[in-house]
Amino acid sequence: MTNKLFTGLSAFSLTPLHNDRVNEQAFTGLIERLAASGVDSITALGSTGSYAYLTQAERDRVTTLAVEHAGSTPVFVGVGDLRTSHVLAHIDAAEQAGAAGVLLPPPMTYQPLTDDDVFELYRTVTEHTELPVIVYDNPDTTRFTFTADLYARVAELPRIASIKIPGIPTDPQEALDHVAAIRAMVPEHVTIGVSGDAFAATGLNAGCDAWYSVIGGTLPEPALTITRAAQEGRQSEVAAESERLAPLWALFAEFGGSLRVTAAIAEHLGLAPHGCLPLPIQGLTDAQRARVAQVVDELDLA
Repeated sequence: MTNKLFTGLSAFSLTPLHNDRVNEQAFTGLIERLAASGVDSITALGSTGSYAYLTQAERDRVTTLAVEHAGSTPVFVGVGDLRTSHVLAHIDAAEQAGAAGVLLPPPMTYQPLTDDDVFELYRTVTEHTELPVIVYDNPDTTRFTFTADLYARVAELPRIASIKIPGIPTDPQEALDHVAAIRAMVPEHVTIGVSGDAFAATGLNAGCDAWYSVIGGTLPEPALTITRAAQEGRQSEVAAESERLAPLWALFAEFGGSLRVTAAIAEHLGLAPHGCLPLPIQGLTDAQRARVAQVVDELDLA
């Protein structure tokens, strides 16, 4: 049976910084805003949360704040790191804070990883913790690509609850076939979650159980509109709302991904201080920020 905890909209929060320190006020404001919006879960310290740039102490503090300020909304915590021992330390902190699950990508590693390297990481983790684990397949960030066989091997491990898959084919039938092929490889209780916000509508209409959403962490309302329509089988509305947001998806593509654009949106809306990304990431130029603000205002996303 599908684990309902890992369905619907999981909103990936930014971790705003200011003067090279985590801005706790801005972070807790984002978490409280998400909890009030009615998202199904909140994910802290994903790639959107800049986990790779934070120290162990900073990550522990962010984990604690996320759980404390999320109220009754389940919190998943990203626990990725370069070494297995560090991953296990992050998991211990998540357990202590009261997280509902952990999000684990393969390491962003100096040495190329084999399938066996990655499998052993997940095996070690599932033996170490009782928390459910989300498999985070993010080749653009980690430079590791899961094979179909590795999906199947990892999904058979105990406590694997969900697989967060990267962008899927844009053609609806090809997307349906892609999701069905993954579904056939994994146990029934393991949910499939789409990522890559521009592909989310197609993925949800193709049968994905969850949307692990970057934009949902800063603009939960339009992401919820898409997710709820998908859950109720209103496929045309799912596609129409995503198409309405096409100017936003275009900015993601033009400006090298979602992180800088999402940060600019949070700053434009007063949810994060200017320059909230960890250096050396500079964020967008003033001209680029103006374009982001224009799209946000024209789409009435504020």
